[in-house]
Amino acid sequence: MKLRILSGADVRRLMPMGEAIDLMARTMIAVSAREAVNPLRAVMALPGGKGRFGLMPGGLPDAGFGLKALSLFPDNPAAGLSSHLGLILLFEPEHGRPVAIVDAAEATSIRTAAVSGLATRLLAREDAADLAILGSGEQAASHLEAMAAVRSLRRVRVWSRTPEHAQAFATREAERHGLPVEVFPDVEAAVRGADLICTVTAARQPILRGPWVSAGAHVNAVGASMPNAAEIDEDLLRSARFFVDYRPSAEAEAGEYLMAKASGVIGPDHIAAEIGEVAANPGLGRRSGDEVTLFKSLGIAAEDVAVARFLVDRAEIDGAGQIADI
Repeated sequence: MKLRILSGADVRRLMPMGEAIDLMARTMIAVSAREAVNPLRAVMALPGGKGRFGLMPGGLPDAGFGLKALSLFPDNPAAGLSSHLGLILLFEPEHGRPVAIVDAAEATSIRTAAVSGLATRLLAREDAADLAILGSGEQAASHLEAMAAVRSLRRVRVWSRTPEHAQAFATREAERHGLPVEVFPDVEAAVRGADLICTVTAARQPILRGPWVSAGAHVNAVGASMPNAAEIDEDLLRSARFFVDYRPSAEAEAGEYLMAKASGVIGPDHIAAEIGEVAANPGLGRRSGDEVTLFKSLGIAAEDVAVARFLVDRAEIDGAGQIADI
């Protein structure tokens, strides 16, 4: 058997953000139609407490099935490494043969931002153009790319716990996108008046509060992915029209939702829809120009399988990657 191996550089070259967003639209529609197989991820804390290790199996009709094995080491950026490192192993659906190994760090960065791009395309006001990004790491960069792919941005603001990182991000991304990117000293100042907000931090306690968010804004909450972590406060969750990528994941892993439900701030019916349901039926989305919409992203294995299949098909055409006999 032959196994195609795709590096992070291969992933970046083969998957433009615009195509990734369209791919995620098709994928999330299939997920909401329950055509995909999406077991909940298994995550274990590593000895010594430095990081965690996660396994995400899943499958999609025609695309195949696979497993993403991913490590999460929050201190990695200080060493010049991604905080998320791992591999996606893809199997073909006819005989169950392994067909590819794909760099998971780059694939995760792109597909996560692409799903936020899809949510923004579906839920944000058409005239939304003032973007605030909370966080300055790799997801901040990929989310700026995704937001620019679905809305005509005129202004970008960034906040980070480390001001030097925010300034480096602003300098680099302003040149990359030809947009002004301003650094703000605190979260409230960064988000006041913004009509697009992306939270892509490692915060365990809320950093974004409801009263700071303007009427009509759209928020993508991405950074917190555990039941005991939250980037946004209960007031924002209660007042916003709330959307998720996959209900079973949200009901098991979305810290903001679980904490607010446990404290009685919201009820079990607070989830308006999955984003795939909105993609299939846009009438389920935004209801008015003043409504605040909130998309909670956790990430699911079907997204990884879809990305891996896309990359393998594109690599076969372009002759990209390495081929190993196994």
